[in-house]
Amino acid sequence: MELRHHTVEVDPESHPDEHAIDEPPWGPESDGIGPERYRRRMTAVDLNGITIEYERTGTGEPLLLVMGLAGQLTSWPPELVEALVAEGFEVIRFDNRDAGLSTEFSTPPMTPAAQAKAMLTGRAPDPGYTLSDMADDAAALLDHLGIGSAHVVGASMGGMIAQLMAIEHPAKVRSLCSIMSTTGSRRVGRMSPMLLPAYARIDRDPAKRFEASMTIWRSIAGPHFDAERAADRIRGEQARSYRPAGVSRQTMAIINTPDRTGALRTLDVPTLVIHGMRDLLVMPSGGMATAEAVPGSRLLMFNDMAHDLPLPRVGEIASAIAENSRRAVPVAA
Repeated sequence: MELRHHTVEVDPESHPDEHAIDEPPWGPESDGIGPERYRRRMTAVDLNGITIEYERTGTGEPLLLVMGLAGQLTSWPPELVEALVAEGFEVIRFDNRDAGLSTEFSTPPMTPAAQAKAMLTGRAPDPGYTLSDMADDAAALLDHLGIGSAHVVGASMGGMIAQLMAIEHPAKVRSLCSIMSTTGSRRVGRMSPMLLPAYARIDRDPAKRFEASMTIWRSIAGPHFDAERAADRIRGEQARSYRPAGVSRQTMAIINTPDRTGALRTLDVPTLVIHGMRDLLVMPSGGMATAEAVPGSRLLMFNDMAHDLPLPRVGEIASAIAENSRRAVPVAA
């Protein structure tokens, strides 16, 4: 397969905020994590008929991070990546299809009214792929890297994809961690009505995309929300890739995915479920139901976490992931 390297160039004149896009002191080809040992280049590979952008960081047992709706591989807090590397993992991040620098699809997005109807009925237009296809992408990436199995950690939609990897590709998953996610049952993990007023106020004009993203993050984050840090991240990510239609298509795939509860009950893999007690986007019942469904799973809930990965909890999250990984059957060298 042909490998391609991507370099993202940003015009500093278009981003006057000094905190927004400044080149990091460790060089333009770094992933932005910092110290030399964490420096890696992002690489693309063609698999499953699409292009997937990915990055490898650190050395040790492979750990695959699967990001959620609208997220990019750069959306993972660098402090969490550092902490996982320090725990002895090789961390693999990638852009899901229709996000970041991976392949963008062309199915027309839903209108806001159509999305509201789809969420109520549980039926959305076909976006051209499913969450199972996205799990297949992740499994194919491991194959491409010559990795027989990995510890798999997913957040939000990424948690759904990670669950499907464990269900549909069990030999690929050494241990599973599902963060701020749910089972797919319409009875649990629903969005809180408390978010509706904030979402109704969002200006969908592309020119206001930064303000819209800040509104969303303020509404779903917990008490540790840092506005300046969030602004830096949003500007950087929107400079790297901005795909609102992809967000709509990924939402269609989520809505159209059947309930996984029954399949989760058949899993035989060390599983950790992490959820925030303040989560309004995926209510805590989603995490509780996931933990209840998976035999032998462990549930870790934080009362100061919402639909985010708060920095004060990063160390505990990384330690819990590492502890769960040690429950896995050792892989022969």
